[in-house]
Amino acid sequence: MIANTRRAQVRFVPQQQSAMYFSGIVIGKRFGHHLEVKMNSNIFSSDKSYSLLGRVEGAEKLFLSGRRNREQDLESAVTFFLEFLRGFESFNLDKQCITVFGSARFKEDHPYYRLARDLGRALVNVGFAVMTGGGPGIMEAANRGAKEAGGVSLGCNIKLPFEQKPNPYLDQFIEFEHFFIRKVMLIKYSSAFVVMPGGFGTLDEAFEVITLVQTGKLEEFPIIGMGGNFWEHLREFGNETMVKEGVIGEDDLDLIHRANNVDEALRIIKGVTNPELKPH
Repeated sequence: MIANTRRAQVRFVPQQQSAMYFSGIVIGKRFGHHLEVKMNSNIFSSDKSYSLLGRVEGAEKLFLSGRRNREQDLESAVTFFLEFLRGFESFNLDKQCITVFGSARFKEDHPYYRLARDLGRALVNVGFAVMTGGGPGIMEAANRGAKEAGGVSLGCNIKLPFEQKPNPYLDQFIEFEHFFIRKVMLIKYSSAFVVMPGGFGTLDEAFEVITLVQTGKLEEFPIIGMGGNFWEHLREFGNETMVKEGVIGEDDLDLIHRANNVDEALRIIKGVTNPELKPH
């Protein structure tokens, strides 16, 4: 089976026909076959357009649609690889980055939007780059503040049927097809995380980071909850239900720092002793 595109070729070959290649060819062993991903040299060109990406609308939904044959799953694995590759090639940061999570639904006149905009500006003023999910609402506000302060403003956007269009305040952005790849990119480059008010998507991102820190998969970078009373009921649920039922420890709640304003958030970020987290 061969899937051809302008720049990539995916082929399953018997083991005896395979070899290990470099300079643009990757081979992986799986289920007694080898998966050969053959890429032309210009795949690393400056336009960073990977032809396997975006070719199938709803690729993530298709991948998660239930049991499929092995070849289809391995083809999906190739698209994951290329999508990661695109992210790695696109972001080459020379400074520490802070990721800001939050809802796409808050408008410009909302207090949370203004708070996120102030936060983005303040982070740049102390030397950080700012990364968000690249969409509207809180994401736009944080990117806007960073852009207005003359700093680096980054976005990891996601293809959705509604809500999510890239905001106009991005120096660099990548549009992802798969949520899980986007989450990795939002986490990988950052050394602190600010969680502004948001819905299920924001909770998903926040709990991903908390779980990675709790399980030792991520350094104990600061995770900061902003938004005043917005998160109070969630904290009460953690204390009154999760801790009491024994599903988390009381000290797990300390993984989330509370900040009522931008100054408090900056003090938490700058107060971390790990020198890797210092802005420069």
